[in-house]
Amino acid sequence: MNINRYPTFGVLLVDDEAAFLRSLSIVLERRGGINHIFQCQDSRNVMDTIAQENIGLVLLDLTMPNVSGEVLLQQIVEEYPEIGVIIISGLNQLETAVNCIRLGAYDYFVKTTEEDRLIEGIKRAILMQEMRLENQELRRRFLTDTLERPEAFSSIITEDKGMRSVFQYLESVAPSSQPVMICGESGVGKELIAQAIHTLSNRTGSLISVNVAGLDDNVFADTLFGHHRGAFTGADKARAGLIEQAAGGTLFLDEIGDLSQASQVKLLRLLQEGEYYPLGSDRPKRLRARVVVATHQDLTQKQKNGEFRKDLFYRLKTHRVDIPPLRQRNSDIPLLLEHFLQEAANELGKNKPTIPKELPVLLANYAFPGNVRELRALAFDAMSLHRSRMLSMDVFRQVLDQDIAAPEPETHTDQMLFNPERPLPTLQEVGDLLVNEAMLRAQGNQSLASKLLGISQPALSKRIKKAQSQ
Repeated sequence: MNINRYPTFGVLLVDDEAAFLRSLSIVLERRGGINHIFQCQDSRNVMDTIAQENIGLVLLDLTMPNVSGEVLLQQIVEEYPEIGVIIISGLNQLETAVNCIRLGAYDYFVKTTEEDRLIEGIKRAILMQEMRLENQELRRRFLTDTLERPEAFSSIITEDKGMRSVFQYLESVAPSSQPVMICGESGVGKELIAQAIHTLSNRTGSLISVNVAGLDDNVFADTLFGHHRGAFTGADKARAGLIEQAAGGTLFLDEIGDLSQASQVKLLRLLQEGEYYPLGSDRPKRLRARVVVATHQDLTQKQKNGEFRKDLFYRLKTHRVDIPPLRQRNSDIPLLLEHFLQEAANELGKNKPTIPKELPVLLANYAFPGNVRELRALAFDAMSLHRSRMLSMDVFRQVLDQDIAAPEPETHTDQMLFNPERPLPTLQEVGDLLVNEAMLRAQGNQSLASKLLGISQPALSKRIKKAQSQ
C-alpha cells in the first residue's frame, strides 16, 4: 500500500459498519492526505492485525458485536502502549468519553462531529506519534553512537563529531513527513544534506531541487504549482509544476530566506492545507512530496524584522539541522584536501601530487568564508597549475597572505627589519622575531607554532623561556 503523507506507520480503522469504514477512509485520503490505511470490520481480528502490521494509530468504535471497543482499548493500551487510540463513537456521552480517556485513549470524537474537526484531531495524533517515535529513535542512536545507514552520507567527507551528530539526527527524522530546515553558511554542503535526507527516507519519487532566490511571485507559483493551458498569455500547453514532479519524493527549496512575502503566503498555505491549485485551475491537487528547505540566512532575525513570516518559520523548523562551517571542523580539512586533489587530478588527467606538510597547518588557520566550496576551488586551481611531484602552494599563499600571513603594517617586525634608519638586527633578534611571529599566527599554540618554524616543540618552548628570562 502506498505511503505518502504519513509514511512511518499505518492507521487502523475499526468499526462494524462497512459504510462508515468506507466513507471515513475516503475522507482521510482525500481531505487528510493519509493513505496508509487498514480497515477491520470484525473486532475479533483487531489484535491480530496490530501484531502483523506496523500500526501506529487506531481509530476505534465503541459499540461493536463480539468484542466491545472498551475491551479492545484496554487490550491495546496494555499490550501495545506505544500505539495511539482515538475513539470515534456514536455515543455523545461525557461520562463515556471521560472513562475512555482515563483508560488511555488519546482523544474521543462523536461520529456526527464535523469532518474538519475530526481530520485535524487525527492529524494531531499522527504528528504526536511521529514525534514520539523520532525522539525514541534519536535517544537510541545517541546512546549507542551508531549510524545504521552510513552509505547515505558517503558523498560527505568528514570525521567531525558534530557532523556525525547531524547524521544521527537525520537518520531519526528522515522517515517523517514533516518539513526539514537545513541552515548553514554558503558552501557547507546543504545540497548534499538534502540528498542524504531523500536517500534515507526511502521514497520512491525523485529529489526535485529549485533555488527560489530571485523568483518573483508569479514565477514562483508557476514553477511550483504548474499551469493549465490558457492560464496566462503564452501558456500554449499545460505544464506540471515541480510539486507534481516530486510526487512520492522530495521537494528541495534552496535559499528559502530570499522568498518574497507573497510567495511565503503561498508556501504556508501549501504546508498547512497539503494541497495547491495549478494556475488556471479550480481543482486542487494534493501535496505528495516531503518538503526540505535550506538557507544561509538567519531566519530567526529575519522573522523578528518582519521580513519572514513567523507562522511559516515555525512550520518549516519542525526538524532543523545546523551544518557547522569548515573553520569549526579543522580535522576535515586534510581529508577534503586529499579528496579534492584526487578529484581534480582525475578530471585533468594528472597524477595526484604530494601535499607539503605545512599546507594543512596553514589552512587550519584560515577562516574559509566560502567553506568546503572554497577549499574545492582552491584545490582545483592548484591542480591546474601543478607541474612537479610536490604540490605548489602558490594558489593557497595568495589567499592565506590576505588573511593570516600578511604582517600588519608598522609592526615591531617591520620596524626592526625594514626600517632603513635602524641598524640591521642581530641573529638573536631575528630568531626572537620569528618566534614571536609564529606564536602570533598560531594564536599562542606552541605545537602549531613549532610546525610553522620547522623545529620541535621542546626546542621552541626552551627558546621562549630563554627569551622571557632575559
